Amino acid sequence: MAPISKECDFLVVGGGSGGLACARRASGQWGAKTIAVESKYLGGTCVNVGIIPYPMLIQLISCVPKKVTWNAAAISETLHEAKSYGFNIEQTAPFDWTTFVKKRTAYVKRLNGIYEKNLDKDHVEYIHGRAHLVSKNEVEIVSDDGSKETIRAKKILLATGGHPNLPPSTPGSELGISSDGFFELEKQPKKAALVGAGYIAVEMAGMFHHLGTETHLFIRHDNFLRTFDPMVQDKIISEYEKQGIIIHRNSSQSKVEKLNGDWKRLHYKDSNGEGTLDIDCLLWAIGRAPETEDLGLQKAGVEMDGKGFIKVDEFQNTNVENIYSLGDVCGKVELTPVAIAAGRALGNRLFGGPEYKNSKLDYTNIPSVVFAHPEVGSIGLTEPEAKEKFGEENIKIYKTDFTAMYYAMMEPEDKGPTSFKLICHGPEEKVVGLHILGAGCSEMLQGFGVAVKMGATKKDFDSCVAIHPTSAEELVTLK
Repeated sequence: MAPISKECDFLVVGGGSGGLACARRASGQWGAKTIAVESKYLGGTCVNVGIIPYPMLIQLISCVPKKVTWNAAAISETLHEAKSYGFNIEQTAPFDWTTFVKKRTAYVKRLNGIYEKNLDKDHVEYIHGRAHLVSKNEVEIVSDDGSKETIRAKKILLATGGHPNLPPSTPGSELGISSDGFFELEKQPKKAALVGAGYIAVEMAGMFHHLGTETHLFIRHDNFLRTFDPMVQDKIISEYEKQGIIIHRNSSQSKVEKLNGDWKRLHYKDSNGEGTLDIDCLLWAIGRAPETEDLGLQKAGVEMDGKGFIKVDEFQNTNVENIYSLGDVCGKVELTPVAIAAGRALGNRLFGGPEYKNSKLDYTNIPSVVFAHPEVGSIGLTEPEAKEKFGEENIKIYKTDFTAMYYAMMEPEDKGPTSFKLICHGPEEKVVGLHILGAGCSEMLQGFGVAVKMGATKKDFDSCVAIHPTSAEELVTLK
């Protein structure tokens, strides 16, 4: 072990949103001597590669490069729909993937610089290197050039995030890319196969398709987004098929062969039997794992659960007194805003004095969005979850399906679905679940999320005067 070179009050391992929020709160607001260590890029997964998994709800928030790409896909949709409003738009060339990627990369690099400036502003020392616990108070950091230094800290936060899984049992699987690799594609694929049924696969399939790539989505069962409310599952898969995305149900992959150039051949089996598909992009979207490899958890005595996530309590404490953890590496609720809120709460509790001794994040009723086509918003329990928890006789469901006014000028085949559902519990009809699908739902959910978080009832929704004409008004006029 390298000799101890520095000492600090607080050492944060991981430069993602949660770790940085905690470091800045500890140092900038409470004056703790803080050091942050990151081996890749400041900003973590959300800023740099855009995917934040949510095992409890399987969703993706509006992370930076993903949302920028979704915006491009949405503009492509709008160009197609514009003719229904009287516009005659001629596209002189297809979508310019290369130019778009260059601009997106430059935007992300600017954000990296902003993160580093914010650390400096809050007097957090930043070290670029790979951190390894060597004891409960000491961390060895290996720099890119191989040099080592050891830092002793009174308190340590582990916020190292996660990484995509690749299928180890499929021959030739290395010919595919992960969700991270999606953002490294320098040219647009002509034909893509995506394997997975969660938010990553669903969102990226939508983006590929609307930007002009022939898109195949391979799922293991009959449906995708299987932890979402059944309304969401049924509507989205039906809409994707209507749009032209090819869904391979009950599928498995047996082999991937390399062909000429970027092309490869995927051998598969689905509900229609065995087949092959020649593609120039294969994307595996089959889950993520915590970034705990070579972190040295065993040396410090930090416990993990059966899936390799760091075990923490409601206050982000690990089993080791002075070591804490939050974000993706805990597998609790893996959302950027959640990690930020948990980080600030932890910073307050550790360094803010007695009045913050109970500072923690409430993980219940966290709103989430899937940037599919159309968008999905969800907060609270699904209908099956509510019935299981409270009993079917104690649940009342309010729901509606309608055509948003935006589609009024369009032909039937161009109209998108809009579906809303309220799940209410007990005589007071407290809203315990809200699920919305359709254009604009990502922005719509935030305000309704506040209402659900505050314990709103159906009567509270009914008492709010509708804003007309909007899709959102349907949520306060449900019968």
